[in-house]
Amino acid sequence: MIDALQNTEKVLAAAQRAMANLIPPADMLPSVWAQSNVRIPVGNLIPGPINFDNAPYQRGMLDVIKEPGVYRVDYMTGAQLGKTTVQQCITGYFIAHEPRSQIFVQPTQGDIQTFLETKLRPMLEANPAISSKMAKQRGREGVNNGRMISYIGGWLMFSWAGSPKTLRGRSAPVTQADEVDGMDATPEGDPLGLLSQRAATFGDQRLETRSSTPTIKGHSRIETGFQEGDQRRYYIACPHCGHVQFLKWSNVDWNGRASTGVDDAAEDVGKEHEPETARYRCDAPDCGTLWDDGERIAAVRNAERQGHGWKASKPFKGHASFHAPEMLSTFRRMREIVQSYLAKLVAGDLQSFVNVSLGETYEENGEHADPDGLMKRRQFWNAEAPMGVLYVTAGIDMQQDRLEVEIVGWGHGEQSWSLAYRVLEGDPLAGDVWEDLDDLLDQTFIHESGTALRINAACLDTGGTSKQGASYTQRAYEYLEGKTGRRLFGIKGVGGWGRPIVEKSLKKGTGKRTRRIDLFLVGTDEAKLMVMRRLAVEQPGPGYCNFPDDEDHGKAYFDGLTAEKLLTRYVKGFAVREWHKPDKARNEPLDCRAYATAALKIMKPSFKRLAERLGVADAPNVSEPDEVGHQDAPPRVQQPPREPRRQQENPQVEQSKPTRETTVLKRPKRSATSRRGGWATNW
Repeated sequence: MIDALQNTEKVLAAAQRAMANLIPPADMLPSVWAQSNVRIPVGNLIPGPINFDNAPYQRGMLDVIKEPGVYRVDYMTGAQLGKTTVQQCITGYFIAHEPRSQIFVQPTQGDIQTFLETKLRPMLEANPAISSKMAKQRGREGVNNGRMISYIGGWLMFSWAGSPKTLRGRSAPVTQADEVDGMDATPEGDPLGLLSQRAATFGDQRLETRSSTPTIKGHSRIETGFQEGDQRRYYIACPHCGHVQFLKWSNVDWNGRASTGVDDAAEDVGKEHEPETARYRCDAPDCGTLWDDGERIAAVRNAERQGHGWKASKPFKGHASFHAPEMLSTFRRMREIVQSYLAKLVAGDLQSFVNVSLGETYEENGEHADPDGLMKRRQFWNAEAPMGVLYVTAGIDMQQDRLEVEIVGWGHGEQSWSLAYRVLEGDPLAGDVWEDLDDLLDQTFIHESGTALRINAACLDTGGTSKQGASYTQRAYEYLEGKTGRRLFGIKGVGGWGRPIVEKSLKKGTGKRTRRIDLFLVGTDEAKLMVMRRLAVEQPGPGYCNFPDDEDHGKAYFDGLTAEKLLTRYVKGFAVREWHKPDKARNEPLDCRAYATAALKIMKPSFKRLAERLGVADAPNVSEPDEVGHQDAPPRVQQPPREPRRQQENPQVEQSKPTRETTVLKRPKRSATSRRGGWATNW
C-alpha cells in the first residue's frame, strides 16, 4: 500500500511524527524536566538554564505537584524567592511534558497583562521545548493572544479576579492563582471559590496552586491556606552542632538589637545599630553559635543532601502548603535584611517588612475589645432597667433573612446598659418581620424606680442588596414611611475618618405620590471607634458599658460586639486605618450598638432634665464624652446655678419642704380622627 504512494519517505516521516505523540511522557519529576528544558530569559539576575542549586528550596515546591493524592498547593513566601518561577515551571510542564488545560489568574487585568508580557511569555518563547508545542501568534493552527494560548493537548487561559464571567467561562484540571491576598471579593463571591469550581469536575486529576506574600493576620487568604495544609518549612542543619532547625527572625543577631521579635520591635527605635555585624544564631540551647552568610548559604544548599529540607508539621491529606522567608535566599545577605528592617522601622512601615521579608502576616495592636473580659462584666439587675438608665434607644440591622435589634439604655455621661438583644427571623421583603419589629419597639422596660420606660428613638439601617429584583433598601423606606414623631430614623452608613457620628438628614422618597422620609448619614468608622473605646473603659462612669447576665448576652453576642479590629496598613508608604474582621465572623451586635448610639446623637437628650422627671438623683461632676468617645479630655467645669436670696432661717423651726414650680408644656390638641396606637405615634 505504501509502495503505491508517491513521496513514500515523507509519508513515513509523517507517520513517525504522529506515532511519537502516542508515546506517553517519561516518568520524570518536574524539577528534573525543568533543569533540562527551562531557560531563564535575559533580563533576570542569572539568565540561562535554570539551576535549582541556586535556590534548592524551589525543587520541593515544584516536585510536590506529582506527589500521589495532591490536589492543592499553597505557597506563602516572602518576595523574590521564586514562587512565580515555580508556577511558570508548572505551566511549562503541563504544556510540553504532560499536556493539560490550565487557567492562570492574577488580581487585576493590568496584573495579568504585565505578568504575561514581562514574565510568562518571555519564559515560554525562550524555551524551544515549550514554544514548539504552542500555536503561533496570528497563526491558523490555534490561538495565541492575551486571553488564551492553545497548544497540543490543551490550552492556557488567562483571567483576573475581578472578572467572574471569565472565571466561570471554562473548566480546566489545572488552576493557578498568583498574589491571592490582593484579590477582592466579587458580587458573585470569592474569586478563589469560583476558580476552584472550574477544576472540581476533574476529580483526582485536578490541581490547584495558590501563591502570595501574606498581608494582615486574620484576613490573609494565603495564611488560611497554609494553616489548612500540612505546613511545610525548610529545615537546615547547624554547621557546628548539627541541630536541625528552620530559620526564624528571632534568631538573627547584630550589635544594637534590643528586640526579641516583631512584637517588641519598638525596642530597636533610637538605638545605635551595626547591620554589618548581622549573624544567625543556632537555635539549639546548648550551642548558640553565630553563623556568617557563607555558613548559612551552605546549610541551605546542603539541606536536601543531608536528608533535611521540606518537612511538614501536619499529616498530608492532599493539601500541601509551604512557608519560605527571605532568609532562605542564597542571593540575600543578612546585613541587607537587617538594613531593610531598620529602614522600615524608622519609616513606620513594619508591616511591609513582616509581609515581604519574613513571609508572615502582620498583626497590629489596634483598637479591639476583649470578649472574655466583657462577659465577666455581666451583672444581675434588680429591674429590667437599672436606676442609672434615663433614656432608651434601639439600633436595627437589616440582613437578607432577619432583623437584629439591640435596645440600649443611656445615663449620665452616656454610660450605657444593654437592655435587650433580639434576632427577628424573617425575610425583610415580606411583612411579618416588620410586624414583629413593631411589637418589639412598642415594649416597655420597668425602671428600678417603678416607672415604665418606652423606647425613645431608634435607627434602622437602610443599606441592603437586591434579591430577585426587589430592593431591601426600598422595603426599608416603605416601612419608615408614616412613622411620625421623628423618632424612627432611617440611616445609611458611610466610611471615612473625620466624619461626625451623625450628619444632617437627607430626603428620600418612597414613591411618586408619597412623602419623603428623613435619612441620616452615619459615620461608621468614627461610630465604631467610639464603641470600641467605650468598651475599653473599665470603671463605671462616663462611657462605661453595662451588660446583664441573661441568655441574650452570651458568647455569640460578645464575639459579634468585638468582631472588628482597627488596623493600620500601608498603601504606597501612606498609613491607612481600616476596620477588619475575620472571615465568616458576625459583627451585627457591633453595628446595632453603633446605630443605637446614632439614635442618641440625633435626639441629644438632656440627662439632667430626664433625671428630674424620673426622680433620680443627678450625677455630680459628670462630663459628657466627646464625639469619638475619648475619656482623657479634661472635664467641663460647670458653675452651680445662682439661687435667689432667702431670708435668714431659724434653725430651731422646722422648715417646710420647698416646692418647685414646673413649666407648663402646651401641646397641640389631637384631632378626633388622629391615628392612635403604635410606638412611633402614641407619645
